[in-house]
Amino acid sequence: MRAVEAGDRVGRILLRPSTIELVGRSLGLVVVVTGLCLVIGVGVAALVTRTSLPGRRWIGALAALPLAVPSYVAAFAWIAAVPWARGFVGAATVLTLCTYPYVLLPVAAAMRAVDPAQEEVARSLGRSPWRTFWSVTVRQVWPAAASGALLVALYTLSDFGAVSLLQYDVFTRAIHTSYRASFDRTPAAVLSLFLVVLTVLIALGERRSRRGLEQARIGSGVSRRADPIRLGRWAAASASVAVLAVLGLALVFPVVSLLYWFATGLSAGIDAERLVSSAGTTVLFAVLGALVTMALAVPVGVLVARYRSRSSSAIELAAWAGHALPGIVVALALVFFGVRVAQPIYQRTPLLLIAYAVLFLPAGVGAVRAAVAMSSPRVEEVARSLGSSPLDVLRRVTLPLAAPGIAAGTALVVLTIMKELPATLLLRPTGTNTLATSLWTETGVAAYAAAAPYALALVVLAVVPTLWLMHAQGRLAATEGPVNGMVLKPIRGVADE
Repeated sequence: MRAVEAGDRVGRILLRPSTIELVGRSLGLVVVVTGLCLVIGVGVAALVTRTSLPGRRWIGALAALPLAVPSYVAAFAWIAAVPWARGFVGAATVLTLCTYPYVLLPVAAAMRAVDPAQEEVARSLGRSPWRTFWSVTVRQVWPAAASGALLVALYTLSDFGAVSLLQYDVFTRAIHTSYRASFDRTPAAVLSLFLVVLTVLIALGERRSRRGLEQARIGSGVSRRADPIRLGRWAAASASVAVLAVLGLALVFPVVSLLYWFATGLSAGIDAERLVSSAGTTVLFAVLGALVTMALAVPVGVLVARYRSRSSSAIELAAWAGHALPGIVVALALVFFGVRVAQPIYQRTPLLLIAYAVLFLPAGVGAVRAAVAMSSPRVEEVARSLGSSPLDVLRRVTLPLAAPGIAAGTALVVLTIMKELPATLLLRPTGTNTLATSLWTETGVAAYAAAAPYALALVVLAVVPTLWLMHAQGRLAATEGPVNGMVLKPIRGVADE
């Protein structure tokens, strides 16, 4: 609506040289980061799942940890330690180190599930191990790699904090600058719409890249894992050095940088009151946002898992739409909405919670749907046959069975809200600060020692929902019953009857 009001100005904004340059910069960053993540993700996944690399189990666990570090925290750590690490090279490096686990995790899972018989047939026909890996193994795991690459591309295109701190102009930074720099916010609206178009085109491109490569196994296949490839001394040493270099840059270097600046800040004193207030606000917003998001996600997840129809599919698709929208676009849209329609809640907590719900509803819906689908619907049918109403069945049967999945989804939403920056920056209540916004404020004036405590506190707080998520996943795995997948322990009343 805001763009349509501009009339002929839309064309002039889109065709001006700065906009064309933004397209090249944004897409160039997406291509480089996605390509590097594919190389690192597939390479590390192959080493930890298909070779005899020493310590591969520990490496596989540590290699996924950069997901818990917000990109803007990693960017702060880099520019604080290496001031020249700005621009394209710095942005590409930081985003690659923060997002390669999006490729690593699904590819590693897919490689563990690959039927080794196909590779053995290829080897028996004379193909070398390297050619077999690229023509057989990679082809089978490519759908998983493409899905991870899509997440990397969308994350890179929507990232705001890292590129802003590293002073590399892409769409998100230009949108924020246009919004803040003048009273005319129409260019921000037009650029936001163009950014949405780019995200849709990237998603469609990923879908086309998987066409013809998705495979389905006919029969049970071979119920064993492939024998690990024995690495020679030099190959194992080279692989270990490469993997340790990635872990060192992605984990060790940022942590050491943060600790150095934190120690430096101790001598000058820390604003403990502001730190505690920011941490408390971060936790409060994360918990409230998770409660609102999961309150919306539970009915949608139950609906799409138990009542498949065109209507439920449309609702699910609408819920997932937020996943394709960059945070700054959602925030800017809600700014316009708050100013024009919902003035009483503009720059108040309710509008910020709406933004969190839009952005992170897909994570909640996915967790609830998977948890509900895992339990057998026959337990619910038994409860209905014994006279329970649909609401009682939902309360006493469906939700208790799905509780571990709901807990996992809640932990995931809490974690992502803690790390979220652009929506919080634009929509937070006047006078309040979170750890993310306080970090942003201090780094904006190059006060690295003052910013370090907020960065460390944010990383420490992120550990809590991460452990909660791991615990919830463990409970989810432990509740799978041996009788047709049904679990009767949480519903003693129905089991007794």
